[in-house]
This record gives sequence, structure tokens and C-alpha cells, in this order.
Amino acid sequence: MRRRHPHVLGIDDAPFRKGQDGEVPLVGVVMAGTTQVEGVTIRTFPVDGDGATGFLADWIGALRWSEVLQALLLGGVSIAGLGLVDLEDLTTRLGFPVLAVTRREPRPDALAHALRTAGVPERVPLLDRLPPARRWGEGIWLASAGTDDEDADAILRASIGRARLPEPLRIAHLIGAALVMGESKGRA
Repeated sequence: MRRRHPHVLGIDDAPFRKGQDGEVPLVGVVMAGTTQVEGVTIRTFPVDGDGATGFLADWIGALRWSEVLQALLLGGVSIAGLGLVDLEDLTTRLGFPVLAVTRREPRPDALAHALRTAGVPERVPLLDRLPPARRWGEGIWLASAGTDDEDADAILRASIGRARLPEPLRIAHLIGAALVMGESKGRA
């Protein structure tokens, strides 16, 4: 990582009910370090939709901040339920590292089962291409593409303030909850 306060985009989906029809708001927060919010962007994506990787690449590539971004943080390897993201393909399209951060250990077998149950078994082979997640501190799991573990660790460290989650993801989560429920609540 080249900068002490990298420009990082964190994207998280808003809360939604399992099996819900329609679209889910996705919130992106651009930050420099842990204290400076430089921008917020919102789009929607169909629940359990297909083409998540291309959607994210197009959205992020069109942002006015795209030229200064140094990393993307996602709240997991899927968006809006089962919209599976190919982290390697996305990092190639964007030209910078993509990190998937979760609070729980990823369970690819459970995700494969969910994909089959939802009637989208053609997405299951993508699970084999996902980079392995590793435990990163207490209550955080990290999978990264487009960088080595040392650089991924540095990006994450530079993005974490006083909470366990990186600030861009934490703020995106709060905004997403407020969009859907009128205010944020719960653990962020």
C-alpha cells in the first residue's frame, strides 16, 4: 500500500428480507483513512440478481472518484442476497485490490446449498474461484484479490477506526439501514 490514508470505497447492501422481490439499495462510501468521508453513492440491485461482478465494475468505473480509489471493500462475496461477486474478475476490471470483509467465517458449502436451492446452480462453480478467507483479528474474516496478504492487511488496518469493521463499510451499513428502516439500529 502506497499511502497512509488510502482512498477506499466500501460497499454494503441495505437490510432486506430473505426471498423479498424487487431491488435492494447498495450504499458506497468513499473515505480517505478512517475520518474523512469523501463521497457517498447509492444504487439498487435485484435481490439474488445475476451479473453482480459486471454491475459493480460498471458502477464503480463510472464514479467520479474512480481514478483515486486504491481499494474496494465489500461486506462479503455477495450482494443483495445471492448476487455472487467474482473478486478476481472485479479486481482485474477495476485495476485495484478488492477485499471481502465479514464478521463470520465464510461457509462456501452453505452458500453453494443456497444457490442450488434458489435455482441458480450455475453460480456454484464461481465459489471455487473465490480467494480463501482468513481470520483477520477478532471477529473479522478477510478474502482479498489483486494484492498479497501484507498489502491487504495494510489496507484493512488503515481503514479501521475504533470499531471492528472498516469505516467505509460501517458507514455504508448505517446509511443502508437508515434508507430502509428510517434509522440505523443494531451493531454496526
